[in-house]
Amino acid sequence: MKLTELTEQLNSVEEFEREPIPPKAIKKWTSFFGLYAGEHTAGTEFVIGPLFVAHGVSTGDLLGGLLVGNILAVLSWALLCAPIAVRERITLYYKLEKICGPTLTKTYNVVNGLMFCFLAGSMIAVSATAVGIPFDLPLPKLTDFYPNSATWVIIVLVIGLVTTLVAMLGYNLISYVANLAAPWMFLVFVAAALAVLPELGVHSLGDFWDVANTKIWTGTPLEGQSKFTFWHVMFFSWFCNMAMHIGMADMSILRYADSWKAGLGSVSGMFLGHYIAWTASGILYSIFLLNATDKLAFAPGPVAYYAAGVAGIVCVIVAGWTTANPTIYRAGLALQSLSPQWKTWKVTLIVGLITTIAALFPALVMKLLDFVALYGLLLMPMGAVIFADVYLLPKLNLKVEKAEKEKLAVNWAAGLTWILTLVFCLALNLLVGIEIFFLGLPGWFVATGLYVGLSKVLK
Repeated sequence: MKLTELTEQLNSVEEFEREPIPPKAIKKWTSFFGLYAGEHTAGTEFVIGPLFVAHGVSTGDLLGGLLVGNILAVLSWALLCAPIAVRERITLYYKLEKICGPTLTKTYNVVNGLMFCFLAGSMIAVSATAVGIPFDLPLPKLTDFYPNSATWVIIVLVIGLVTTLVAMLGYNLISYVANLAAPWMFLVFVAAALAVLPELGVHSLGDFWDVANTKIWTGTPLEGQSKFTFWHVMFFSWFCNMAMHIGMADMSILRYADSWKAGLGSVSGMFLGHYIAWTASGILYSIFLLNATDKLAFAPGPVAYYAAGVAGIVCVIVAGWTTANPTIYRAGLALQSLSPQWKTWKVTLIVGLITTIAALFPALVMKLLDFVALYGLLLMPMGAVIFADVYLLPKLNLKVEKAEKEKLAVNWAAGLTWILTLVFCLALNLLVGIEIFFLGLPGWFVATGLYVGLSKVLK
């Protein structure tokens, strides 16, 4: 394909950034089932499952916490995000501009876009651990922050380039890739975990529980890692995608849905991806730990390669890719608001460069649990603002989409809600000692109440 032809194709991609989705662009629920399965049976799963093992989760706490937390996550998509997305049929960013004003929305979008870049960067780093196997890439460690070799830098740059190109081509290609890859990736996860169970001592179903408690999820954290309980697992599995559902970021995806019921399509990602894939990757990591001379060495690629060979390498590469693609796409939509006259693909190119630079730092992978929790917490208050503006303010005869109606650059009710909610959460963390994983729930109720109260006071 010639460069001019590629440019024409990119310019022809229409993502309806500042208008409702037309009827011709609406998609059936099956599109979302595959998208969520692909995105959540992905690179993060090769990191989060092992990190639960590293944090000393017990078997009962893991399985019970994942069950409750993932059910709550599906309900958050289906009952909070999807109904608003289908009703409005515009992106999160355009909706926030109507409510908050262009200046405040641009500030939010910069934070949002950068968080998406860092998340996508961690997935490019995951893929790099698999690509690096033939090159004897030194394994990153749980304590690593900076790149540990020139080979790592080169591999990350190449993967980042390919991932960015796919994201530039728009939603349809991203959805196609996700639907194509998801079933195969899930099977590799499960097959690899089953393959190593005999090596752990599981020769029948009756052996599993005892082996799981003594060799996989032992309840004892690795050196330097904090201890996790049922509540850590439950709240993390519920809120690891807090920015997407309660934070309303997936308005930008679910606006294409024919019904709010498409939000239930997230069940594919939560249970095929999170529940089963986190469990499977934890099993794979436990085998890696039994054979590793350095218990702090951590790389999803070698872990999957040990259990599934070349198929494991390919799975890690594709898994990181299918997570990074929609994440870069979302980041492009967020930052596009800074310069609306730019085509989305040009903004996505810039986003891809930022993402690739971030991917050079292994710390994004090693601290993924904390980063994901922080990311969701930073963006959650604006999701509460949208919820209150759509459902609560009309019942109280308060003005909705105030910034658009009054031509405000900043709706201070929304701005103060964002700031004060984060101050409240920070106070709970520093003064009361509540860990970051548990701050999202009280924070959401505080943000909702603040926005309603401030809207009334500042009307």
